[in-house]
Amino acid sequence: MEGNNLENELWERREYRRKRRVRNQIMVTVTTVLLLAVLITGGVFGVKYLVGLSAEREEETEALPEENLAEEQITVEAPTEYVEESQEEAPDPLDEIVDGIISGMSLEDKIAGLFFITPEALTDTAQVIQAGNVTSEKLMEYAVGGLIYFSQNIQSEDQLSEMLNNTLTYSKYPIFLGVDEEGGEHSRVAGMGLGEPVDSMGSIGAAGDEQKAYEAGVVIGSYLAGYRFNTDFAPVADVLLAGEDPILGERSFGSDAEMVSGMVAGYVNGLRDAGIYSCVKHFPGLGNADADTHEGMAVNERTREEILAAEVLPFLAGIEAGADFVMVSHVSLPNVTGDNTPSSLSDTVITGILRDELGYDGIVITDALDMGAITAYHTSAEACVKALQAGADMLLMPEDFKEAYAGVWQAVDEGIISEARIEDSLRRIYRVKYEQAAE
Repeated sequence: MEGNNLENELWERREYRRKRRVRNQIMVTVTTVLLLAVLITGGVFGVKYLVGLSAEREEETEALPEENLAEEQITVEAPTEYVEESQEEAPDPLDEIVDGIISGMSLEDKIAGLFFITPEALTDTAQVIQAGNVTSEKLMEYAVGGLIYFSQNIQSEDQLSEMLNNTLTYSKYPIFLGVDEEGGEHSRVAGMGLGEPVDSMGSIGAAGDEQKAYEAGVVIGSYLAGYRFNTDFAPVADVLLAGEDPILGERSFGSDAEMVSGMVAGYVNGLRDAGIYSCVKHFPGLGNADADTHEGMAVNERTREEILAAEVLPFLAGIEAGADFVMVSHVSLPNVTGDNTPSSLSDTVITGILRDELGYDGIVITDALDMGAITAYHTSAEACVKALQAGADMLLMPEDFKEAYAGVWQAVDEGIISEARIEDSLRRIYRVKYEQAAE
């Protein structure tokens, strides 16, 4: 009921602002037309009037006695400067709602809200196929920002719908319910026979038809929304610069950055039109990496200029199309950062390139933090703290969630990460969570 009231309030405020903007635009247009008419008409008659007035004044001056000339001084006041009345913009109701939610959260809930984890990590169980009392209790203890589901969590239409519906009910805050549903073989839901099969991104890219990418997003988004998912970790925006890529394979649209950009934008628009949040991945691109980040360190030797000229283009296209998340990979860029720091933990990559240079202000989420490129060099706590320091907003699947949560808590307690920094990320997260209600 509360959610409906918020949506109604947002809709009413949005309609008020829209009508006010239309009214103001009409007034400005009418005023401008009248002013032009006056100027044109006045220009003709004004010249004649001024000429006649000048002649009359000259005759009057000649007729006046000399002693009165000094007294007859015309005082000309300086024109009053016109100051347009400023119209204060009404506060953004979305900002008001988001700030209101965050101000009422405990520090424990604020920290938990940065994590996007599996239901198994939340409940400490080997496999989750339903959401009951344990899920409810754990969501009260750890108000995580999102849960990601895999094939092992999916058995039937009724089972999946009930599990997700219950989870939405149990969460004390709006929660992301996500899945990897890219199309082709990389489809958790359709792979279990519960969604309409869609061609792989590689096949769609080979056809060269951006409309097909859009339609794929709509089809996938529609059946995901039917089960109550709200987030799809797709599309893949990597460009296969190294040729045939055994790591990404058919998951990428192809090797031409411009073509991939169009496909990514189409797919994002399709998901959005179906009511699903999209996540372009894996920034700044795995298409030239020398290894699989699931197994260990992967390196891309290209320079900053080369990356900005090619790999980054599809991500920009996805962002401009309205992508809600950008997932940052664990690939190392030694010729960009100067060392082998994974991109997901790099201030240069996240804040320097993605935020500052590309101007992205949406949600930045790490790639899964249980991958070998991270776990071989960092504890779960270290990885999560470093990712937040680098500028990430959400922490995907740390190897040990409880350790990671405690590590972030300790970093805040010791002043290594400020509570204000946590709140900055939460604002981005909750703006996305409420934006659909505001539209």
